[in-house]
Amino acid sequence: MAERLTVLFLPHPLGPSMFKPSGDDVVAAVGDRHDLHILDYDKPIAPQFEGVDVVIDHGGSAGTREMADAAVGKVRLWQILGTGFDHFNLEYWRSKNLPVANCPGLFSAVALAECAIMFMLMLARQYPVTQTNLKQGELYRPVGMELDGLNLGLVGFGASGIELARRAAPFGLKMSVIDIRDVGADEVSEFGLQFVGKPDDLDSVVATSDFLSLHLHLNDETRHTIDARRLGLMKSTAFLINVARGALVDEAALIEALSEGRIAGAGLDVFGQEPPDLDSVIFSLPNVIATPHISGATDGTSRKRAGAAAENVDRIAAGLEPLYLIS
Repeated sequence: MAERLTVLFLPHPLGPSMFKPSGDDVVAAVGDRHDLHILDYDKPIAPQFEGVDVVIDHGGSAGTREMADAAVGKVRLWQILGTGFDHFNLEYWRSKNLPVANCPGLFSAVALAECAIMFMLMLARQYPVTQTNLKQGELYRPVGMELDGLNLGLVGFGASGIELARRAAPFGLKMSVIDIRDVGADEVSEFGLQFVGKPDDLDSVVATSDFLSLHLHLNDETRHTIDARRLGLMKSTAFLINVARGALVDEAALIEALSEGRIAGAGLDVFGQEPPDLDSVIFSLPNVIATPHISGATDGTSRKRAGAAAENVDRIAAGLEPLYLIS
């Protein structure tokens, strides 16, 4: 018979405005099968971890060393309610022998892919210019581009890259893929991939893409994958799309390339520093569409991640190994 567990949810430290929808979705997903408590940041931390079996951490950004210390010997799983853990001190949790799981990319893949498509369409139609022209009463300009027949380079072909390919194919985009894994013949056929390569082939994809979209995890190997040299390989008419992690791109080099017109534009949901410096030149450039790290922030992503976290709670209660362990 499954245990009834005590679950502690760590809401986003920025406060109540960040509770919806993720907090509500966690409450709904865990339901009344377990005892769910919500951390109160205004109260002493350690006592709130007494008797806690599972911690659900909003995005990994809520956890602190003090909390990890309080969890030692009690908590059976630290569940990150997000994909990336570059804002989470994983090594410290490992040193405390605290099991950690995340919600991998499959739960936010659709949201990221839709945001990338939005960027592509807005850049192709020069959305910032349309707004200026509309306010000035100028009609019929600018003349946009059609996506049909253009080249889309997908750097990383995991969950979000696959979902973008699924949505890009009906637009008539010709797609090239770079990934460390062997992309199967069935995937090549399903999405009509023109080229599939490994990281050593990245330069050629960068040089031939009209849209270059990044779908990589951030680590020491992928940091500044798109640097000044690779920006120099891009067509002057090409656009960079980043809905993954800001530090995949050398932001200073990108600003220079955009300012000098060496690439046509960029769609950016993530930045090297977050929150970003709002005085940065990048936010005043007419060839940049920027959003505040919301590509994965949809109702669907929130429900899927909450469901995955609740499933892991249920698995531990049933004596099963949790899914998606990263430590």
